[in-house]
Amino acid sequence: MDTAKQKFEGYLREENYRVTPERFEVLDAVMATNGHFDADELFLTLKRTGSKVSRATVYNTLDILEECELVFKTRLKDHGSRYEKAFGRSHHDHLVCIKCGKIVEFVDDGIEQGQQAIAKKFRFTLISHSHQIFGLCPDCKNGE
Repeated sequence: MDTAKQKFEGYLREENYRVTPERFEVLDAVMATNGHFDADELFLTLKRTGSKVSRATVYNTLDILEECELVFKTRLKDHGSRYEKAFGRSHHDHLVCIKCGKIVEFVDDGIEQGQQAIAKKFRFTLISHSHQIFGLCPDCKNGE
């Protein structure tokens, strides 16, 4: 099995992106991060370690990492985007609070089976999916 670095390098070359040490610094920081993060948090993490990677490089590299499915991006209406590493992680879905931006991961066999049934009904071959449920977390609901 390929490593994240091998997959990333192959993707960069295949799509004619420049293969730079800075992009791999961003990849390494992503792979070392557990949980959800935003681009600015990742940038500050890199700066604290003495990295010279620019904020623009972080944002651009995260876009490329999403393209090649090494990170998953959750878009939040009022809270920007949050990322998490996808490589080496099992599939899961998300509950997203529209007020505070909290993200809760979950797995539900019923949802997985339902998606398979819908794909079969419409004669689709299911390759992947992204499921996000938006609402209010208990803290925000109680504070309304």
